[in-house]
Amino acid sequence: MKYQNTPNFSHGQADKIGILLTNLGTPDAPTKGALKPYLKEFLSDPRVVEIPRVIWWCILNGVILPLRSRRSAKAYEGVWTEQGSPLLVNTKNLSNKVAEHLSENNNLIIDFAMRYGNPSIESKLQGLLNQGARKVIVLPLYPQYSATTTASTFDAVADVFRKTRFIPELRFVNHYTDSKKLITAIANKIKKTWEVEGRADKLIFSYHGIPNRYWHNGDPYACQCHKTSRLLAEELGLKNDEFMTCFQSRFGKEEWVKPYLDHTLKGLPEQGVKSVQVVCPGFSADCLETIEEIGEENRDYFLEAGGEKFTYISCLNDEPEHVEAIAEIIKQQLLGWDVEQNVEPRQQRAESLRQQQKS
Repeated sequence: MKYQNTPNFSHGQADKIGILLTNLGTPDAPTKGALKPYLKEFLSDPRVVEIPRVIWWCILNGVILPLRSRRSAKAYEGVWTEQGSPLLVNTKNLSNKVAEHLSENNNLIIDFAMRYGNPSIESKLQGLLNQGARKVIVLPLYPQYSATTTASTFDAVADVFRKTRFIPELRFVNHYTDSKKLITAIANKIKKTWEVEGRADKLIFSYHGIPNRYWHNGDPYACQCHKTSRLLAEELGLKNDEFMTCFQSRFGKEEWVKPYLDHTLKGLPEQGVKSVQVVCPGFSADCLETIEEIGEENRDYFLEAGGEKFTYISCLNDEPEHVEAIAEIIKQQLLGWDVEQNVEPRQQRAESLRQQQKS
């Protein structure tokens, strides 16, 4: 194998610590042509779809990509902004503000990447190495661990370092389900909505779903989602009948973790629940799924079933409390690494050691 070298590398350059925030991904444009390669990369990931490869290849290329690319392009077109997709814009802004928040540590290099699409994890990791990162923290922006998201990100990171000549000391954040600052930030966001609109009959915590089979095979995702909901309910002082946890975005005919959000919203009005507020604590930034699927599609389900008021409470995105929460997680990961010492060039340390040996 021919390993990737680090361009412009010098043994005398200062050591840096690279921080890479990652998110799921986005197409480059809201078009069928851009959606097809993005969806193919995403749905070809064996962590996402655990179906025998030969069978899935036929289904994916023969049925799903031709049909879903056009439909997804239309959905993306409805949420696209002048700066690009909401997920890309929100993640970039969050990364920039976290970098600004931690700017007193001048040997930190903070950047972001997408698991699927651009900017790629490979390009951004190589960029960190090119700038002198000898230690790297990878922080997937998924509060709850899942093999379909967090582990897939690890796979992508490992694939990169399989091809590089130098492998930095690596720390990988598995999850941050019980981050106190994150729980407080989400709770405060909900409280601000209450101050403006009052409380709904029911507060729903909705998370992206996973097949039930994944959960029974050892994926802790659903358990961590319920833990996040419990911590938020405690922070908000909610009783058990004032909130519920649901799961959204099913795909295919297989049974997924329940209760399903769409089924729940269609059934609540007949139970006397006329107003709901929905928040997605598993998402760090708003994207197609939260804006279109939750804020529009599921809203319509509830209203058409007889509901009177539906409110989607947006993600934290780049709000100050979210920036502080992510910065706090990074600070915890930096413990044990002598941040100041890393500013000193390795060549100077080596020369100092040689002088000591001579004496």
